[in-house]
Amino acid sequence: MSTSPSSQTSPSPDTSTATRPAAPAIALPEVVVYTDGACKGNPGPGGWGAWLVSGGHEKELWGGEAGTTNNRMELTAVIEALASLKRTCRITVYTDSEYVKNGITTWIHGWKSRGWLTSDRKPVKNVDLWKRLDGLAALHRVEWRWVRGHNGDPGNERADALANRGVDSARRS
Repeated sequence: MSTSPSSQTSPSPDTSTATRPAAPAIALPEVVVYTDGACKGNPGPGGWGAWLVSGGHEKELWGGEAGTTNNRMELTAVIEALASLKRTCRITVYTDSEYVKNGITTWIHGWKSRGWLTSDRKPVKNVDLWKRLDGLAALHRVEWRWVRGHNGDPGNERADALANRGVDSARRS
């Protein structure tokens, strides 16, 4: 039995795959973070500081270690700031450390591809901190910005004061 084209029935649309309006994107909280590290002697007593701002909220973080280096304190400041966040955020990190900014945005890709070795096949210094920072940064959408230290930037000056508070606490311990 044949059917004419006019008598064929078209299949009903599959409503399970029908186009639906897209769900609105969930806005991530926006956080501005200023970080700094300090060391009195290198190595020596060191401190780290971070100032976080989101909307009308602010948070100050600082700490210190008796025997450390400036680079470790610079890394620790960013790590502690990111670790303090309770959910995924859009973050702008300001650091006066080119070591931190270049390390996390550029050098880390080569280090990871070489099994955490530098381009001259030596172990990456502070690898424990770089791995921790890499993992924490992956949880967020981070924009990294370098700012000249000790140049009057209010956020950097505040982070520096917090880092020095950390040095003081390390000296007392």
